[in-house]
Order: sequence, then C-alpha cells, then structure tokens
Amino acid sequence: MQATWRLPNGQSITATVHPGQTLMEAAVAHNVPNVIGECGGSLSCATCHVVVDPAWATRAGPPSAFEDDMLDVTDADRQPTSRLSCQIKMTAALDGILLHIPG
Repeated sequence: MQATWRLPNGQSITATVHPGQTLMEAAVAHNVPNVIGECGGSLSCATCHVVVDPAWATRAGPPSAFEDDMLDVTDADRQPTSRLSCQIKMTAALDGILLHIPG
C-alpha cells in the first residue's frame, strides 16, 4: 500500500506503508519534512500535523475529540481536513492516500 505526502513546495514523496502502520511512522521512516512525531504517536505534541486531501477525508475519518483539541495547537493553521498523522493507520481503504504537509 502507498501514501503520498505533498510538500509545500509542490514536490511529493510517495512511499510504501504497511497495514496497521501509522502515517506518522511511515512519514518519519521516509524522511518526510515537517512530520516529526516528537511524542512517538502518543497524541501529545501535534508535530505530525497533515492535511488530508479532500478526496480522501471521508475514508480517513474525522479526528477523535482529543485529537481535535490537539489540532488547535499545531504550528501551521488548521484546515477543515487537518489530522494528526499518528492517528491514521494504513488500511486497504487508504491505499493511495494523499496528504498535504502544511507550510
């Protein structure tokens, strides 16, 4: 399965993501800029903020209530489809997902 991260400069990074792996773990493993995952995925830092492409938003699902609160403290402005990538696990339904990295 694959995910693509579109960087603020328009370049993209596409990488293989294993089922059950979080998109934050995959981004860090593939050196995606600005996805840090400082807390290791414990939902306490918001350094893995991504904007799910609107075409994928329904499949990725909405943030949980706690994730929603954490999105209010991201460095980049929150967007309607913002998510913390540590909270999105790869599934077959997300194969090919497009994520935008905030500037």
